[in-house]
Amino acid sequence: MRAKPDTPLLYLLRNDLGLKGAKFGCGLEQCMACAVIADGEAVPTCATGVDAFVGKRIRTVEGIGRPGALDPIQQAFIDERAAQCGYCTAGLIVGARALLDRIPDPDDDQISEALDLHLCRCGTHPRVRRAIHRAARA
Repeated sequence: MRAKPDTPLLYLLRNDLGLKGAKFGCGLEQCMACAVIADGEAVPTCATGVDAFVGKRIRTVEGIGRPGALDPIQQAFIDERAAQCGYCTAGLIVGARALLDRIPDPDDDQISEALDLHLCRCGTHPRVRRAIHRAARA
């Protein structure tokens, strides 16, 4: 597959690879609806060209768990009812998974810092925090 170096990774994921989990939100990399895990860090993809991701290990929300074998963070989101409209959910799950991979039992400050850029208009942040703590215990 070929893409121009400045093509945002999000476009390649959604349009060429059919991976629809990451969403186009703000287009300015300020809401994290488009987040993926790149070399262990949750990063936005809606404005950064694919050339910035060359040689990096990319994990999308589609690579976290699978039907019948959910990742603990996915199950915790369900159990805590942490998703409302669902638009930001994939980005939040990606951010939470990246955090838990780095810090298996994060405190509230670490969760707040890790998810600082993730916007959720539904206001589910308290539920997301509980879901992360639940997944850490799982």
